[in-house]
Amino acid sequence: MASSHTGLEFDVLADHLALMLAQEDLVSIERVIRDMSPSDLVDVLEREDPDDRAIIYRLLPREVAVEVFERFSPGMRADLLTGLRDEHVVGVFEHLDPDDRVSLVDELPATVSAKLFSGLSEKERALTAPILGYPSGTIGRHMSTEYVRLRPGMTPREAFDHVRASGDGAETVYLLMVTDDHRRLEGVVGMRDLIFALDGDSADGDSRDDDPAAEPITVRDLMKSPESVTASEDAEKAARRAVRTTHLVTPVVDEENRLIGILTVDDANRIIDRADEEDAARAGASEPLDRPYLITSVTTLVRSRIVWLLVLALSAILTVQVLEMFEDALATVVTLSLFIPLLTGTAGNTGSQAATTVTRALAVGEVRLRDTWKVAWREVRVGLTMGVLLGLIGAVVAGLVYGMDFGLIIGLTLVSICTIAATVGGIMPMVARAIKADPAVFSTPFISTFCDASGLIVYFLIAKAVLGI
Repeated sequence: MASSHTGLEFDVLADHLALMLAQEDLVSIERVIRDMSPSDLVDVLEREDPDDRAIIYRLLPREVAVEVFERFSPGMRADLLTGLRDEHVVGVFEHLDPDDRVSLVDELPATVSAKLFSGLSEKERALTAPILGYPSGTIGRHMSTEYVRLRPGMTPREAFDHVRASGDGAETVYLLMVTDDHRRLEGVVGMRDLIFALDGDSADGDSRDDDPAAEPITVRDLMKSPESVTASEDAEKAARRAVRTTHLVTPVVDEENRLIGILTVDDANRIIDRADEEDAARAGASEPLDRPYLITSVTTLVRSRIVWLLVLALSAILTVQVLEMFEDALATVVTLSLFIPLLTGTAGNTGSQAATTVTRALAVGEVRLRDTWKVAWREVRVGLTMGVLLGLIGAVVAGLVYGMDFGLIIGLTLVSICTIAATVGGIMPMVARAIKADPAVFSTPFISTFCDASGLIVYFLIAKAVLGI
């Protein structure tokens, strides 16, 4: 069911449910939420207080409750569990997909996780254990162990019957994995191709029914070469590779090419979205939030921002030192101080633009470490071009207002700092990747500090040369 509600309507609905809760009118609440889609329920529940959220959640039918729970962020899931009764918690935990179960465990205290796992059936524990064996941050931590596995020698009818018999609990049956007897991945076959082949026809229409001597069609004839990811790979990199294959499912294998799980395109997109959110937050000098903004405590918001503010404040000391170096020049020509905000702001923005562009290109695999010099040369040209354009405008404006000497100073400074800032901004994400640091985290404070300091040094050196001070 598609949502037709706006954010304001969700706010009103959340307030309405809270009022009914205050009146202990659970029957009316159940009537209101009965016809809501899972996505709408998530939007409403995120706006409720934790205690009210737990009460409303307990009124949901089991299958709807599980789907809503899977749509919550890991932090929200952990919060919700604290407000549910033990038997309800165990029931929800049992019905989660193994990968969602693991992401929840990562948010819970060890004692709570152990208690939840002790209540799982042997089958669910066996499906979850392989995922827990991989470190956080690897794609193995996000894979699903619920899949259908075929043998290459099966006929289409045998394969189809096998899917019907064992595919009920599988994550998906649109793309089926084909392995040998030792679970080594040999290929993948689509359910569409399998259905077309049931009557002896392959997917491309070539029939073997007219030739009694022909060998029967098998899964080996229908399968395609697999594009797999290794369980120990970085989750974001593997997810982006999986999305680029345009398949609904990507096999996950171990170091010996043995099939151990699958990655759906939905899970891959969730990993990418989360990574993009983290990059955006860190590019803005803060840490990403695990919970929706309105239910995140003020303390958590402060903690997510204060560290980077301290780093940036301390790095600003370097800028102060540069100003002290040229204190005499400023005292002689006070007008020079008027242009400092313009020049440092332009340098910082230019560097940030370059860093953001290259960080994104690194994330999606458009550039690699071996392309560092190509990136540097490209950003030199981009920065120089922008510097010339901005420099011409700045020179004309400053020249008309403050005289031609100041026009020349501003024009030359803009050309220089745009070129330097773009080049450094483009290279820093590459340096971060080389030293195994997060480019989004590493680049922001460095570029801010470097562009301010270097921009001022260039500015004052040009001013001293032109004005002879």
